[in-house]
Amino acid sequence: MEQPGYTSVPSSLDAIFAALADPTRRAILSRLSDGEASVKDIAKPFEMSQPAVSRHLKVLERAGLISRGVDEQRRPARLQADNMALAVNWLEEFRVFWGRSFDQLDDVLLELKRAKKKEEDHD
Repeated sequence: MEQPGYTSVPSSLDAIFAALADPTRRAILSRLSDGEASVKDIAKPFEMSQPAVSRHLKVLERAGLISRGVDEQRRPARLQADNMALAVNWLEEFRVFWGRSFDQLDDVLLELKRAKKKEEDHD
């Protein structure tokens, strides 16, 4: 049952944000934005074993953020944009809120600037 005022979000969104919550997984996604890579290639910049990287890749794969291919003995990982778009679209719903908040902050800063200038003019 959907609560009034709440939008319906895909159930996979929880898995996507859980996967994105880890800095190593975000770094892996950044690496994959340059193109597919093997576990060995992905593990190079990290101080962790290939099995540890594989566990991160499984989380990303379950969230639908990457796919794994089969290339002879390698299983290269590649970025999947579809589920990333779900997260972006969900966050996009807050753009109006952020815009209003930044507009209010601009107003406060302008008022402070005016007050400071007025104070300086009286000195």
